[in-house]
Amino acid sequence: MAEEEDILDYEDGEFEQEQPKTTSDAKTDVKQKDEVKGSYVSIHSSGFRDFLLKPELLRAIVDCGFEHPSEVQHECVPQAVLGTDILCQAKSGMGKTAVFVLATLQQIREDDTSVLVMCHTRELAFQISKEYERFSKYMPKIRVSVFFGGLSIDIDKKTIKSKCPHIVVGTPGRILALARSKALDLSHIKHFILDECDKMLEQLDMRKVVQEIYLKTPRHGKQVMMFSATLSKEIRPVCKRFMHNPVEMYVDNESKLTLHGLSQHFVKLMERGKNRKLFDLLDALEFNQVVIFVKTVQRCIALAELLEEQKFPVVTIHRSMDQKDRLARYQEFKDFQSRILVTTNLFGRGMDIERVNIVFNYDMPENSDTYLHRVARAGRFGTKGLALSFIADENDVNILNSVQDRFNVNITALPDEIDIASYIEER
Repeated sequence: MAEEEDILDYEDGEFEQEQPKTTSDAKTDVKQKDEVKGSYVSIHSSGFRDFLLKPELLRAIVDCGFEHPSEVQHECVPQAVLGTDILCQAKSGMGKTAVFVLATLQQIREDDTSVLVMCHTRELAFQISKEYERFSKYMPKIRVSVFFGGLSIDIDKKTIKSKCPHIVVGTPGRILALARSKALDLSHIKHFILDECDKMLEQLDMRKVVQEIYLKTPRHGKQVMMFSATLSKEIRPVCKRFMHNPVEMYVDNESKLTLHGLSQHFVKLMERGKNRKLFDLLDALEFNQVVIFVKTVQRCIALAELLEEQKFPVVTIHRSMDQKDRLARYQEFKDFQSRILVTTNLFGRGMDIERVNIVFNYDMPENSDTYLHRVARAGRFGTKGLALSFIADENDVNILNSVQDRFNVNITALPDEIDIASYIEER
């Protein structure tokens, strides 16, 4: 972790943080089970109408089929629409994206580029831009653009020049390149958002890029919001250096990060037995869509070829693919044209495919954080799902044990028979 002076060039006095506001008088040094600690206002409402959103937003919410806000939306949206800085950690699949999308669309003015959203992968940036388009469908004057590497920067510059977007979503590298070239004017930014913020701020090189972009936005008078499913106690102070008196929502008890509708099992086997077991399970289990995670691009390609030989409807996404091809395949999977996706960790964070109900860790991830983000692709927004992990060596055992210890979850051996009702929603 970098020293504090590496984080921002501003005077320390400007980044002195007040103690977070809280609705509880309980002593903060007493940890209670299932406690949600932080600064938020507890509200009791039954629908999105209680947030007093624009009629155009409420119509779009109804069209999307959303009836009741999730817990994180209950806690954060009322504060976010008031322009308050937000630092939020909440489990995957609980609608964090909708918090900043709705809050910024509620406050947006139809003039300059006023909203900047950054994330660490191109696919996530693409998905966020689509969420903005979905919720702004009755706000026809609002323009949304997404910028990331892998595509021509000249096209991005022409887009900005011809129809300057009100909302910009992108990856830090491309956003900085556009800002440095003066193509993208960040001087009117009113809302600065980082999604999966820990991935951008933990790595010093990416953090420096984010810092430089931040310093090109107005020094005062902008709202900063940061979100992630995993936000370590070490990275939280780094996030807060970008903020002024943020409302904080943390899930302090990490066991709450696990997903309640998700059944989790492991299969112990030899490396050479993985393919046969995968084929057998895909034949035996009922699924809408499946995501299979592997550890390298080469294994991704090879496994997909084997699945195709077995006549499974499969698509792959990995870092070695051309960007246009990656986005086309992502859209193909999202549109339910393919039912099985083989991918690397590239797809492991933030990607929201609502029909996915089974996730395979064909190769175990490198740590418990990555495990959580992977398995959260199933069981989104509290729905049922199934996560199956192949355990082939001692390192896999260690990772599995660390997941169980950290999240206080019991991952059991896959039974001979599994009740379909435990992992698939009733039709």
